[in-house]
Amino acid sequence: QVQLVESGGGLVQAGGPLTLSCVASGGTFSNISLGWFRQPPGKEREFVGVISRNGGLTAYPDSMKGRFTISRDNAKNTVYLQINSPKPEDTAVYYCAATPKVLPGRGEFDYDYWGQGTQVTVSS
Repeated sequence: QVQLVESGGGLVQAGGPLTLSCVASGGTFSNISLGWFRQPPGKEREFVGVISRNGGLTAYPDSMKGRFTISRDNAKNTVYLQINSPKPEDTAVYYCAATPKVLPGRGEFDYDYWGQGTQVTVSS
């Protein structure tokens, strides 16, 4: 059983640097792929991106390319989501999710373990 805990959210100014972290425990970190999702207020949860087990492959939907960067440190059991120049429309609860699948897809059903989420509010 993998437990995930996100951190780094809060109130941030538009354009400011923002990096979220997610620490995993309860499993072998290098054996899991990790994804990030977000849920804006009043909207459905959406896929932000995914990173492979060794960190060598990342994938993002077109809407997220360029401003979102996922990385991981297997020595620290941590995955990161960097948001470049955050905008008010990036306001959402951000979740990390994990799966042992080598190439998970973009759907929530592709992931077996979820964190509790961290709220990000971007002010203009």
